[in-house]
Amino acid sequence: MEYQLCPSILSADFNRLGEQIQTLERQGLKWLHIDVMDGDFVPSISFGMPVIQSIRKESNLFFDVHLMITEPERYIQDFAACGADSITVHAEACEDLERTVNRIRDAGMRVGISVKPATPVNEISYLLHNIDMLLIMTVQPGFGGQEYIEDSTEKILQARQMLKDEGADIPIQVDGGIDEKTLPIVLEAGASWIVAGSYLFCGDLAQNVEKARRIMNRYTEKI
Repeated sequence: MEYQLCPSILSADFNRLGEQIQTLERQGLKWLHIDVMDGDFVPSISFGMPVIQSIRKESNLFFDVHLMITEPERYIQDFAACGADSITVHAEACEDLERTVNRIRDAGMRVGISVKPATPVNEISYLLHNIDMLLIMTVQPGFGGQEYIEDSTEKILQARQMLKDEGADIPIQVDGGIDEKTLPIVLEAGASWIVAGSYLFCGDLAQNVEKARRIMNRYTEKI
């Protein structure tokens, strides 16, 4: 199982975004989680293609783009053109989820499906063999800095069992409320790709990355 720490730039200092991305690269991280919010599917508005295109010019990190937008199918080609390596869409936001997944794949990107806390994971079981990642939201999507929803642990366990039952060898990504307390919990439950925002970007970024990686390394050494 591959483990990834995926810093979410939603919590970055945008006055120092380029500098902070360089810090992540020096720390040896490979992924960057990019939350795009439209003010419709979720209440907040974040940023879009121009920001991604701008940082793409200066970074070789894998751009893990999480679209929290209504009908994301409309923008697949635009996000591919601006440098996304992977697009994750919400099951709840798509009129035709299977068609959206196929169009992301046809655009040459990896594809993930995300579910909100209230959405049962088995609702997307029919697509598990056509995606690269299952993202479980462990907070309500739309805002950074929220507390981890405790029921999410059981949901991760259910997702892990579902993947096993379906014979689907894809990772579980989690997003929301990750800190020193909850990181070991989600790893033990079965998550392997960990999105972290304020946990990493509040304070010394390099030191926080090292702390998170030590926790992840201790866990992976046990399995």
